[in-house]
Amino acid sequence: MKQLRGFKYRFYPTSAQRLELAQTFGCTRYVYNWALALRTNSYYQDNVPLSYTDTSNALTKLKKNPEKMWLRAVSSVPLQQGLRHLNTAFQNFFQGKTKYPKFKKKSNPQSAHYAPNAFKWVEGKLTLAKMSQPLKIRWSRYFTGKPKSVTVSKDPSNRYFVSFLVEEELEQWSPGTEEIGIDLGLKDVVVTSNGFASGNPKHYQKYQTRLKTLQRRLAKKEKGSNNRHKARLKLAKLHAKIADCRKDCLGARSLGEETSPGSHRFLHKLSTKLVS
Repeated sequence: MKQLRGFKYRFYPTSAQRLELAQTFGCTRYVYNWALALRTNSYYQDNVPLSYTDTSNALTKLKKNPEKMWLRAVSSVPLQQGLRHLNTAFQNFFQGKTKYPKFKKKSNPQSAHYAPNAFKWVEGKLTLAKMSQPLKIRWSRYFTGKPKSVTVSKDPSNRYFVSFLVEEELEQWSPGTEEIGIDLGLKDVVVTSNGFASGNPKHYQKYQTRLKTLQRRLAKKEKGSNNRHKARLKLAKLHAKIADCRKDCLGARSLGEETSPGSHRFLHKLSTKLVS
């Protein structure tokens, strides 16, 4: 059975690629916020709802504005994908699934989505549009097939990631006949009837003292200063370390404290271990 799967890897851009990615992230964020303000003002002030097609046509006119010529320096595909993501956010809002779309901030995680016509995939090397060199990706595992889409992102701790959406043929497991009982607890998050105990490492409590120290240092720094930026980066790196521990904390025997929707990798590992 064929199914779409996501593969995420860390990559290390060159200085030129960092500059190009920063421009792409900035333009994508600007277009998203501009389109959100345009649709909001059009509905509440003029009582006229705008669609994705309306914002796409408005973006074409915006790029012809002499004061917005810098939008042409990046690939147009991530900008259009940003409008599509905004349209999906509005659809989810009208269906009652999410809250009203919010403006994106520079301090939040940055991302840009590339369709197949905006990247080259040749012999396992990825080259994005407007770039002359492929990305230096740290491969932790490999996939078969050609990517259907690519998303590059940067988290608050300045780490770069690339995600591939690939259609792969998945092997079907034969149904089993054994049964197992599962109990939820505090000392061990999950205990099964065959004696397996997941444990509960409590990653946040482990780094809580260090977090308090970095948060106090950040609060004392002057806003807009370089020292505040350095302190924010140190705090973001520690938060990223805790998040990584929570996401990938199952290992051979143990299970992390997080059971929220944000710990998808942990939940997948636990369910796979129980099923197999």
